Amino acid sequence: MADVEFRPDAGRYWLNHLAMAVVLGAAAGIALVVMGNPYPWTGPVAAALALGLRGLYLRSEAMADVWRLTDNALVGPGARRVALVDITLVRKLMGHVQVVTKQGDKILIRYLADAPSAVAAIEAARKRA
Repeated sequence: MADVEFRPDAGRYWLNHLAMAVVLGAAAGIALVVMGNPYPWTGPVAAALALGLRGLYLRSEAMADVWRLTDNALVGPGARRVALVDITLVRKLMGHVQVVTKQGDKILIRYLADAPSAVAAIEAARKRA
């Protein structure tokens, strides 16, 4: 098997930030209403601005996290290496893939455009290992 790379997708990255902005903005607006604030619209606006800035600030770091699937391991950023025989669970988690090891380590391969395909590729490699 040739090595397979899992690269973050910018569209998924921004979609996740949009979802966080909507949920947290609604929560902030509701909290302001409950507190009796006469300007509850400031909660959603502040959440959208904060998450937009967060997205801009962390984008280059998030887009640099590339994982590679080899014949016997999953190799990630920062010299992370997980032997395929040590993986007990692989599942889709929103636009991410969560990998759980026998040791209890939980690894998140973030912002994938096609997380189900990544899960299938890792599971197929595990069966061959």
